[in-house]
Amino acid sequence: MPGVISVSNLSKTYASGFRALNNINLDIRPGEIFALLGPNGAGKTTLIGVICGIITPSAGKVTVDGHDILADYRAARSLIGLVPQEIMTAPFETVWAAITFSRGLFNKPKNTAYLEKLLKDLSLWDKRDSKIVALSGGMKRRVLIAKALAHEPQILFLDEPTAGVDVELRKDMWEIVRTLRASGVTIILTTHYLEEAEDMADRVGVITKGEIILVEDKAGLMRRMGKKRLTLQIANKLDAVPAALSGFNLTLASEGRELIYGYDTQAEHTGVATLLGELSKAGVRIRDLHTTQSSLEEIFVGLVNEPRPQP
Repeated sequence: MPGVISVSNLSKTYASGFRALNNINLDIRPGEIFALLGPNGAGKTTLIGVICGIITPSAGKVTVDGHDILADYRAARSLIGLVPQEIMTAPFETVWAAITFSRGLFNKPKNTAYLEKLLKDLSLWDKRDSKIVALSGGMKRRVLIAKALAHEPQILFLDEPTAGVDVELRKDMWEIVRTLRASGVTIILTTHYLEEAEDMADRVGVITKGEIILVEDKAGLMRRMGKKRLTLQIANKLDAVPAALSGFNLTLASEGRELIYGYDTQAEHTGVATLLGELSKAGVRIRDLHTTQSSLEEIFVGLVNEPRPQP
């Protein structure tokens, strides 16, 4: 299936000489939720800015549903809604004026019913006549989403959409995202709350130092790179891991009352059965045990901290 967004050999070098993006190749599939992850300064916002036509690339090509973002800017940009990381609104404008103006920017015909539903879905209808300056930070963030959706785009970029938003508003926002995805909208998000990406995304892309180092289905990534952690609660407190168990790379935790063993679920032999046998031989009695799977956050940290090959 062709990508609704196609990025080919994209690079961006600023006037200062800083190379923010280096030969990026990326395809975003129609109707998916794609999480673009990376540390601060990795190039996420620059990449979004180029795709949205805000930043001019130094090299490469971006198409949006077949429209070149430079040669056919208006057609490409009309397909995109952008919720920026920073709250940028006219402070003394009303909520209603802000979204109707945003719709008009894209030469869309008036549709009062659609805008009313949009504000109700975002819990903004009661605030429609309020000036934006009078709203809370969370409500201002909702206004940004309403503005981005006012022209009924097929693609929505969410750049750190829940930064500074309380837990309740975050939950509401992700419900809206799920509804949009169900209606066929393609969603690209960046977030520092990696549990959100783990919960929401279909695919994950990791960018660091201006380069995409991985693009993969989230479920496949977590199966391939995830590790399991076996936590053993022991009957008698230990001061140190017994020497006979040194080959298992165990960690002593909870003031000597737990042993933690990490293992690869894809390995032919996990070593768990052997470990349990050796524990019994060493006289370590187990009260209870449980396993946990690596989170997307743990995988992400491992990826971005892994040394990259030098060109």
